[in-house]
Amino acid sequence: MVLLRLLREGEMYGYEVASELVRRSGGRFEVSDGTLYPVFYRLEERGYVEPTWRPQERGVPRKYYRITATGRTALEELVAEWRDFTAGVENILNNEEDVP
Repeated sequence: MVLLRLLREGEMYGYEVASELVRRSGGRFEVSDGTLYPVFYRLEERGYVEPTWRPQERGVPRKYYRITATGRTALEELVAEWRDFTAGVENILNNEEDVP
């Protein structure tokens, strides 16, 4: 969900995504390449993202990812599910009746 949310803002390559996750989460989401790229592959298999290789001035080409229309729809559904879930958790945590 968070990867799709970041890509909704524009195309990014893996290192950019990882850096943004760390920055926007206040350091709570640090992901390794071994975690990040398998997620990208699954998102690609589901048709949620499309990769594009771009040459660089120096070095090897970079693989950029962009969200697809299917990915945008999936993101909306995932966000709705997440908000419903967290609302339920908040209701439980804030219920004073059950606190001894």
